[in-house]
Amino acid sequence: MADLTGAHWRTSTRSSSNGGNCVEVTDNLPGIVGVRDSKDPGGPALAFDPTAWQAFVAELTKRA
Repeated sequence: MADLTGAHWRTSTRSSSNGGNCVEVTDNLPGIVGVRDSKDPGGPALAFDPTAWQAFVAELTKRA
């Protein structure tokens, strides 16, 4: 399990501004990109290798 202590979370630019389904991402930790649900900040978070995260975002961007 990745240690996300010290993570600085930011809301995704693709999230709506109405406080609904938002994703937060952190990329200030070396070798980890963390992702969590903004409605449950104390809940579970996913941790990705930066290369895997970039590939994931690139695929989403192609489909948007």
